[in-house]
Amino acid sequence: MSNDKFDTARQVLRQQKLTGERALFQSENLAVYDSVFEDGESPLKESSSLYLDNCLFRWKYPLWYCKHVDVKECTWFDMARAGVWYTDDISVRDSIVEAPKNFRRCRGVTLTNVNFPNAEETLWNCTDVNLSYVQAHGDYFAMNCKNMQLDHFELVGNYSFDGVENMEIHHARMLSKDAFWNSNHVTVYDSFISGEYLGWNARNLTLVNCTIESLQGMCYIENLKMVNCKLINTTLAFEYSTVDAQIVNTVDSVLNPSGGIIRADKIGKLILEKDKVDPGKTTIICTEDEGEGQRS
Repeated sequence: MSNDKFDTARQVLRQQKLTGERALFQSENLAVYDSVFEDGESPLKESSSLYLDNCLFRWKYPLWYCKHVDVKECTWFDMARAGVWYTDDISVRDSIVEAPKNFRRCRGVTLTNVNFPNAEETLWNCTDVNLSYVQAHGDYFAMNCKNMQLDHFELVGNYSFDGVENMEIHHARMLSKDAFWNSNHVTVYDSFISGEYLGWNARNLTLVNCTIESLQGMCYIENLKMVNCKLINTTLAFEYSTVDAQIVNTVDSVLNPSGGIIRADKIGKLILEKDKVDPGKTTIICTEDEGEGQRS
């Protein structure tokens, strides 16, 4: 289907099979429909003001150093890896990105209803990123990104969001070991996160209405805040963290928080080692008996 907004001012290509290196190099004001970018690297390198509708990318580096790109119902196949790098102002919707290592050092990225079945090393060093109804499967997702907004996000993959700054997440479901390491100013709302060593070395991490499952989760954090959260199967939490936590169920075990306040229904095992932390710097409030809680 044509897009009148673009077609009236642009060159239009339909049902093309494009081959060879830099097939549409430095294109401007171009709309491409129902076409295949076959073998040949960098077909749209250094292009601007593009509209791509129902196109198939089958080879490497299709969109590098581009500006103002609107993509609808397109597919990046496995060999279209490193597909979008150094590109500014790109919107992708209703698409599948099978290729890994996609979206690097881009600015102004909007992804809506996009599936990344192989998201290994995807979305690195990007700025001003908006994700809505995105599904991703792969390790090292979104490293060192800044200014991110995510809504209805699903991830299966470890080491996600390492080093991110200024990120807000709503309605996510994440199976991810070592998520949010070295991050700063991350807030997560209404989400489920399962993964060991959650949030280590983070600063200003806030979790609101979240359910967490983690071994040694939320440790080595400066300024951890948890509001109305559940911890299930979570042990040895909060080690060397400064914390303001409101937990609405039982915490299996807590180990050596650096300071702050922890509120919970119950703490199964509380370990405060005086040679490692000052127990007086942490306030523990339990609404039920501590059970097997112990101080050592």
